[in-house]
Amino acid sequence: MHFDLIVIGAGAAGLFCAGLAGQRGLKVLVLDHAERVAEKIRISGGGRCNFTNRDVSPANFLSENPAFCRSALARYNSQNFVELVQKHGIAFHEKHKGQLFCDGSSEQIIQMLLRECELGQVQRWQPCSVQDLRVLAGDEAQTSGRRFELSTSQGPLSAASVVVASGGLSIPKIGASDWGLRLAKRLGHAIVEPRPALVPLTFDPAIWAPFAALSGLSLPVAVSTGQGKAKGRFLEDLLFTHRGLSGPAILQISSFWQEGQALRIDLAPGQDLTELLRQAKNESKRQLGNELSSLLPQRLSHAWLERLGLPGQRSMPECKDKDLQLLAQQLQAWELAPNGSEGWRKAEVMRGGVDTRELNSQNMESKRVAGLHFIGEVVDVTGWLGGYNFQWAWASAAACASSLHANAQVA
Repeated sequence: MHFDLIVIGAGAAGLFCAGLAGQRGLKVLVLDHAERVAEKIRISGGGRCNFTNRDVSPANFLSENPAFCRSALARYNSQNFVELVQKHGIAFHEKHKGQLFCDGSSEQIIQMLLRECELGQVQRWQPCSVQDLRVLAGDEAQTSGRRFELSTSQGPLSAASVVVASGGLSIPKIGASDWGLRLAKRLGHAIVEPRPALVPLTFDPAIWAPFAALSGLSLPVAVSTGQGKAKGRFLEDLLFTHRGLSGPAILQISSFWQEGQALRIDLAPGQDLTELLRQAKNESKRQLGNELSSLLPQRLSHAWLERLGLPGQRSMPECKDKDLQLLAQQLQAWELAPNGSEGWRKAEVMRGGVDTRELNSQNMESKRVAGLHFIGEVVDVTGWLGGYNFQWAWASAAACASSLHANAQVA
């Protein structure tokens, strides 16, 4: 069977690209080795899908080639996708820092994408794995329009164009695969080393023992790591766990963190604890533990006093200035080095992927293999937490699909 376009991967980017291309008159087939479509959409946002963010810019993305994402994001922005959501009658709300969620279920976004595919008469084979992909060359490809031959679990196929939307390595239990990366590498593309991103960070058990009892405690913090252009800093909530740190602040900074680097955490952002404790010493007769607990969560206050060997029952006037200064400094410039992360099992996305310096930013086409495109998470473009990765899926898919339509018209 021959198709104008075969899309490999029935996730956010793959389904969106297929629907758009089909509605532009191309004969499109979507293949996926999993039985169900778009599992990452289904589980995202606590089941409500944080499908985009009102405020998206290239600054919200990480890549070895930072300028690459500009074109696609500019040509298909978050408002474009919001209008599609509204067209399908899906109610949504803004939750935090521009993050947009469905009022109902993530399933609404999946069904919207499937309806868009139906409008384009897109065929979909699931489960269907691709066992081999062969690139045809020279006269054979030009005369037949068959640039690619695929061997699949449901039989042989050919196509004029192929889009790889196979996703990343995160959350293997829902079918994550390195197939797209292996294909890209086999066809000569460079790969930026994949690593887990938007993932909880862990610490050496012996070092973490004093903090394990704080598991479940959450509070707003400022967290940073790295230097220069590689520096990340976020104001978000942090969550203590038995093995380390999680919560939005840590998920965000994990994308910037490199092995061996320390995190710097301000547990009382926006406050000057040194000055507040100095004033309390002069004006209050309360105990140090009670005074500190009025500024920070009680469990955290007690843990820090114990860690520094400071008696919480001591009255404020009795406290030494140097002890109060040390306490404030430790709480507002806490430095600690993770020994790793929770890995692919807990990572929300993959950082790294197909090197974008070998792709055309206008249409996501490979500079090495004509007619071969890479979109979505398989590409070395990683968004912050907050709907940015979905927006990259929509934008890269739209850039690819619109170019395929234009090529078809010229032909």
